[in-house]
Amino acid sequence: MLNHKCFIIAELSANHGGSLEIAKETVRAAKRAGADAIKLQTYTADTITLNVRTDDFKITQGTAWDGQYLYDLYKGASLPWKWHKPLYDLAKEEGLICFSSPFDKTAVDFLEELNTPIYKVASFEITDIPLISYMASKGKPIIISTGIATIEDIELAIETCILAGNKDITILKCTSAYPAAPEDANLLSIPDIAKRFGVKAGLSDHTLGIEAPMIATALGAKVIEKHFILDKTIGGADAHFSLDEKEFKQMVDAVRLTEKLMGKVDYEMTDKKKKSREFSRSLYVSQDVKEGDVITKENIRSVRPGYGMHPKHYNEVIGKEFTGDFKKGTPLSWEQF
Repeated sequence: MLNHKCFIIAELSANHGGSLEIAKETVRAAKRAGADAIKLQTYTADTITLNVRTDDFKITQGTAWDGQYLYDLYKGASLPWKWHKPLYDLAKEEGLICFSSPFDKTAVDFLEELNTPIYKVASFEITDIPLISYMASKGKPIIISTGIATIEDIELAIETCILAGNKDITILKCTSAYPAAPEDANLLSIPDIAKRFGVKAGLSDHTLGIEAPMIATALGAKVIEKHFILDKTIGGADAHFSLDEKEFKQMVDAVRLTEKLMGKVDYEMTDKKKKSREFSRSLYVSQDVKEGDVITKENIRSVRPGYGMHPKHYNEVIGKEFTGDFKKGTPLSWEQF
């Protein structure tokens, strides 16, 4: 499922405007924009937090959501569970993979009923080891974001998956800021994740724009996840850092172009390269010469095109004598001296 191409995920998240029809059209738009998958989030306010009005449950992190209580935020942002099947079915019709981030075991059980093909662990859930173990035990590929994670958190999450019998693990570099500042992206972590932990690595991107996914792809990212919205005027909890259809399409095109540009390690001498070598340098007679003339720096030169002797022989032939008369512009060869 996660093949050699970068797997591009459009994150629906809270960008449904409280409307199933908007959510459905977002799925269609994700397909038009070139996404490989559409990702949902499966929770209710009650499965993710408590309806408590104390300071512990009030957001004061300098975010766009400051002043709200967690329960109210998640109540407004959650995707109704009864919408999941229609969205899964639509995604299948559109040729998109649909999967989700569950936030408790009941959500995992619900997603199993839909035969979800992948599980995603959200950044703030990386410390919920029992939940990760339960997800991993289902034997589906598991993708884990690292927005708040220490190295020890990542190691424990991976160990938990492996102990549950699941080694199909992808770890996403993520910055849990909404939006994330470029100086906090630290994309060099992507190849380090792959090497350090022996897993597939990718990017869950919260920066504005499309540059980070391009660079991540060049650094070897196998997965790119980006929040996607049909129209930013819909508003909602995630609208301010999401890409619309036009922007997402630009990102997909940029990622695919980056893949082409990166190519492979290649020193093969193709027919095209051989043809181009005709424009390389070689040794030519640079003034008319007669039989017996000594080859000097004045009567041969290294010039374009490349039909003559290789320039590496330049010093070797200086001082030898021509065996015949040769006009200016004659390619130099061993038979001439």
